Formats: sequence, structure tokens, C-alpha cells
Amino acid sequence: MMGWAQRLMPRSVAAQLMSLVALSELIGITLAAATVIFLFDSPSVNDTQKFLAGRVAELTQLLRSTKTPTDADELLAAARRGGLDVRRVALSELVPRTVGETRPFSIRAFRQLAAESGIELLEELRHPAGSSSQVVVKLDDGHALMADVAVKGGFWSFLLRPVAGGGIIVLISMLLLSVYAVRWVIAPLADVARAATSFGRSPRSPEVLRRRGPLEIAQVADALNDMRTRIAALLDDRTRMLAAISHDLRTPLTRLRLRSERVGDDTLRPAMLGDIAKMTRMINETLEYLREDARSEAASFIDLPSFLQTICSDFADMGHAVSYAGPARLPYACRPRALSRAVTNIVENAVKHGSKVAVMLRLTEAGHIEIEVADDGPGIPPALHDKVFEPFFKADSARQEGGFGLGLSIAQDIAKRHGGSIALRLREPSGLLVSMLLPPGPGLA
Repeated sequence: MMGWAQRLMPRSVAAQLMSLVALSELIGITLAAATVIFLFDSPSVNDTQKFLAGRVAELTQLLRSTKTPTDADELLAAARRGGLDVRRVALSELVPRTVGETRPFSIRAFRQLAAESGIELLEELRHPAGSSSQVVVKLDDGHALMADVAVKGGFWSFLLRPVAGGGIIVLISMLLLSVYAVRWVIAPLADVARAATSFGRSPRSPEVLRRRGPLEIAQVADALNDMRTRIAALLDDRTRMLAAISHDLRTPLTRLRLRSERVGDDTLRPAMLGDIAKMTRMINETLEYLREDARSEAASFIDLPSFLQTICSDFADMGHAVSYAGPARLPYACRPRALSRAVTNIVENAVKHGSKVAVMLRLTEAGHIEIEVADDGPGIPPALHDKVFEPFFKADSARQEGGFGLGLSIAQDIAKRHGGSIALRLREPSGLLVSMLLPPGPGLA
């Protein structure tokens, strides 16, 4: 049964939208018709004329029973106040109806009631001053009762009111059902957007996007799932390649360093060892940038001031003037190894070009965590502030000499994966300030 329903369902977005709007119109018209039948069930024209015929017959009986003309006039005035347009006219004022004259009402109800009540209906006579909807009933030998039996307010009662009510119901039902229909079609697009955002932050996520909705959206879901699979395979291949590079390059570099240490020339040996150290550092920096373990590291709470003071102490032990300024305690949830790598890269870049480096920690008014690393070096021109975050870019001022220019790229990548950002600012009179802004709570991706 479900298989047949799926085959009959339109596949494209346009067809589904058209079908849902048409269905909403059909449901709205059905509801309007039911409402008109049950809520606007006004009496028919024939029923109304039967009611008027009864009132005319009753008034005729009462007029025949009056004793004076004054009593008759009071009775007629009361009937007119009740909504019945009646007058007592002389028989001599009546004229015959013209041949072919049509009545805008059915005379059948008046004939039947006249026969039942014993009153004389003068069908072939009419009063010249009356409308075409008049009915004339004989009262006595000299007078007749003329009544206008036109149905008052018929257009509103029998056509306009039901049509207006039905139209309002159709519009409301179409609006509500169209909103639901559009949301039903658009909902799979929201899933695609969420999946694309999640995939951009975590390509190795095992979540598979469900294939549902119109044909076009289902095709996008298939393409996204296929892209996720292929990118995951590429990442696995890259990881295996990096493992091979790490093994194959570190071994010969180690042999070169050992052989260089046995070189007898005191001038050549330091130069060779320096080049080997530089090559090792460049390889380590590249592997560090491409590693995936930082992305899969579990988050944990650390004391951020102690964390930063440890990094400053490590550089101070190597003879650099690196100091810490900030609060004494501040718990924070992060990926410790990744955040340590980011801050270390920034401080390492600062100590290369400045004699004094200050690591500052503070809370912003919005509750964000801001880690600032300031040095007194030559700085970087403002035009290159965005460029230095690009992989393998090296500024002309040689602030990134001795590597592939990946230190700040790695730091920016780690900051973004914590939900934060990095910005550069020049200091006065000289120097550079690198600001890492992190969210107040876990914003890990």
C-alpha cells in the first residue's frame, strides 16, 4: 500500500507544491460547503412565502373581525410595524392584471392557504399603486387587503452571506494548509543545510543524511552523502601518507644529524646541524598542520591561567623574556593539546622577532575569553594581516623565517574549531599584538 502511495506522489518540488496547493483548495472548498450547509442553512424562498401567506391569512381573519375602521387601521399599523407591507384598499380601485404579466414570486402557497382558511384570493386583480409583488385578498364587499410579499433581504440571506462565509473559510484553510504544505516541502532543505554545516565542521561525522522529500532535494542529499564518503576516504589516505612521510623522513634526518656531529670541521658542523634542525622543524610544522588528532581530541576543563603560565615558563626556561598577566583562576572547557599548540605557535612567532613578549588573559564584557600575545618586534604591515593566516605564506618582514609559514595558520584553525577567532593589531611605538578570542562556553566543532 505504501509503495503505491509513493509511486503516485509527485517527485519534483514544483509538482509537489502544485499538488499541495490544489489539495488545500479542495479541502477548503469542502469545508466551506459543509459550513454553508450546516451554519448558513437559511429558509428557502418557498418557506418564506408560506410564512408570509400565513401572516396575510391571519391578518385577513383579524380585519374581518374588527368592528370599526379605526380598529382596522390600528391593526394594519401594527402589522406594518411587524415588517408586513399591507394596505386596505377599495375594490373599486383595483384593475385587472395585464395579459402575460409575470409575478416575481410563487402564488401556489397563497392559493393553498386561501383554500384552507376560507379567504378569497383575487389573483386577476391588482392595485395600480402597488408593486408587482402584491397579493390582493378580499375583506368584504367594498374593501380588499393588498400585501407586498417580496422577500426582504433575499440576496444577502440566500446568496451573498453563504458565499462570503464560504470564501472566508476557503481563504483561511488555503492559507493554513499552504503554510503547512510549504513547510513539508522545505523541511528536507533544512536538513540538508544542517548536514552541510555539520559536515563542514566535522567531515568524519558518521551521520548520513536521510533521503527524503522532492526529487531534487533527494538528489542533493545523495550527492552530499557521496561527497562525505569520498572526502572521508581522502582524509584517510592523507593520514596514511603523512604517517609514511613521518617515518621515511625522520629516519634519514636522524642519521644525517648523527653523521654531522662526527664532522671534524668546527665551521661546517654547526651549519650542517642547523640546516638539519631547520628541516626537521619544517617537516614537523607541516605534519602538525595536516594532523587530524587535534580535531578528534576530547574536550576537558582546565585552569586557563595555569595553562598559559606553563607555556610562558617553558619559553622562559629557554632564555626568552615571556611573562603572563591576567586572573589567577579561570576554568575553561577546551581541547588542551590543540589550544596549547595554538598559543605556543603564536608565542614562538613572537619570541623570534621581539625581545620581550607578554601573554595576557582577560574576560570581555560579553563574557568571551581573550588571550593576547604582544611583542616589541618590528610588526607586520596591516596589508599583510590577513595574508599571514594563509598556509605557506611568509611575510616579507621575515617574521616567519625558518619554517613553511604554518604557525599562524595552525593557530587560526584551532581557534575556529573552538568557536573563536584570531586578529592582529599593531602596537605603539612598535610591535605586534595577536588576539585570540574564544567563546565563553564550549563552542567546539
